[in-house]
Amino acid sequence: MGHREDLLEGAKRCLLEKGYARTTARDIVAASGTNLASIGYHYGSKEALLNQAFLAVTEEWGDSIDQERAGESLPEEPLERFRAVWERVIGTFEASRPLWKLQFEIISRIDQEPELKAALAGAQSEGRNGLAEAFQGQGVKDDPEKTRVVGIVYHAMLAGVMAQWLIDPETAPSAQDVTDGLRAIMGDA
Repeated sequence: MGHREDLLEGAKRCLLEKGYARTTARDIVAASGTNLASIGYHYGSKEALLNQAFLAVTEEWGDSIDQERAGESLPEEPLERFRAVWERVIGTFEASRPLWKLQFEIISRIDQEPELKAALAGAQSEGRNGLAEAFQGQGVKDDPEKTRVVGIVYHAMLAGVMAQWLIDPETAPSAQDVTDGLRAIMGDA
């Protein structure tokens, strides 16, 4: 790996360990084994590097829940698929807890970090599409508007479910709870 990649990996580690606001350029340099000048040379600023690192860890998490990409088959029946994907998402919570803490920290900083807001705006659409595909399957790509609106709902649900897991894991919803709740909302209870 070169300095650029080393910096990105170091920044990802720092974000997950320290958070966005508390990560310094010196922290990144120490974690990456590079030097301060490398940050400016490769990324322009510490903030640009942190923004790139945040997008990278978020994308890596998305890839980790994409069961079909990993060769795992999912049920065809929509509610069973829904439950199976939620099992995967919730099952990653302990390992991804630092990422979820970081997600909510970053949301709280949006107004102070215009570059971060701009970076997230583009990535949000891509993330929604990825969620739609994970929950609905590859066929959702055939209808861009369906992908968009389904992704919006899954994104909202994901943030809410993960917030509950951060606040109180003892009472946070299981995959079956979320599925049963959806059934009840749809009138199939």
